[in-house]
Amino acid sequence: MTTAVAFTSCSKDEESSSSKLQVKLMDAPGDFQSVFLAVQKIEVHLKEETNPDGWKLLPFQAQTINVLEYVNGRSALLVDTDFEPGDLKEIRLILGPDSYVIGKDGQRYDLKTPSGQSSGVKLKLEKAAVQERATFQLLLDFDVAKSIVERGSWRPGNDKKERYLLKPVIRVVAQDLRAGLRGTVTPAAARPQVLAIRSSVTVADTFSTAADAAGAYQLSGLPSGTYRVEFFPTVTAPTGQPAYKNVVKSNISVVNDQVTDLGSTSLTQ
Repeated sequence: MTTAVAFTSCSKDEESSSSKLQVKLMDAPGDFQSVFLAVQKIEVHLKEETNPDGWKLLPFQAQTINVLEYVNGRSALLVDTDFEPGDLKEIRLILGPDSYVIGKDGQRYDLKTPSGQSSGVKLKLEKAAVQERATFQLLLDFDVAKSIVERGSWRPGNDKKERYLLKPVIRVVAQDLRAGLRGTVTPAAARPQVLAIRSSVTVADTFSTAADAAGAYQLSGLPSGTYRVEFFPTVTAPTGQPAYKNVVKSNISVVNDQVTDLGSTSLTQ
């Protein structure tokens, strides 16, 4: 998991010493009609990991969220609250038992959460501190494709409640890292995955998404740098039509506060 944290500028009222904490949710598309997460509580940890008394409950109304509504640059504001300046060590989401997906077949499948995650989904924060007269924003980037795991033993006709496990994979980024990549892919029927690999650092960062039904994609919250962008069709072309192919674009420059538009990318020969 890649963690990035940063701060926005001070509020309009420069005389105020109030600080704010915001938590937002966005998603990388997955192969479902809908993905509903039952989020009960959101907490942050203010002390060392070994201190059980460091958790602070954030003002959040329990709700079931269709995360697939928040793709390609859209995000859901979950928390927006005044907050005392200080360090943040972790953020934790407490999920309820009522998460589920609607599959491509239109059927509902409950999402089972492994018992080991009953204490919540914990995400570590590196060098995160809320400053005075600043707004600190955490963007939770939920990866549907990696988070929903189909049981290998499940077969059509089995209990639908037993098909999928929920093992959340969430990347934490800062909302004021406004660099991004966007574009379109043709044909959209290729249903491509899109990887953006930051090659300008010693240990390459990899960020992923998928094009939507119209072939559009957007990756947000990227650190600046030089990227290699790879496009992978997830289906084969119909008989009689040109084959789909993998495409790689190299030396793509990504700059803070800008969204780099890669235009249209063709996946046919």
